[in-house]
Amino acid sequence: MLSGCSVSSLAARFAFFPPDPPTYALRKDEATGRLVASGVPRDNALDVLLLDTTRGTKVVAFYLRNPCARLTLLYSHGNAADLAQLYDLFVQLKI
Repeated sequence: MLSGCSVSSLAARFAFFPPDPPTYALRKDEATGRLVASGVPRDNALDVLLLDTTRGTKVVAFYLRNPCARLTLLYSHGNAADLAQLYDLFVQLKI
C-alpha cells in the first residue's frame, strides 16, 4: 500500500489503455451481411465476430480461416491492445 492506494490498482490505471478511439470501426457489409472492420485489409478468409459475454458486454473477435490448418490457435491479446493493430501478426500466425 502506497499513500492509500494499492500498487495493483495504480498499475491498472496506467498499464491498460487501449487506443481510444479504436483503430477500427465495425459495420455490416450491405452486399454480404457480414461484419467488417474498417482499418483492416479486406480478406475473404477473415470473419469479424461480435461475441456476447456472460457479463452482458460485447467482444470483437477476428477469425482467420486457413483451410490447410490441422489446428486452431486462439490468441487472446492484452487489455491495452487493439485488434486492427495486431492484424498483421494474425496473418503471419495463419501461415
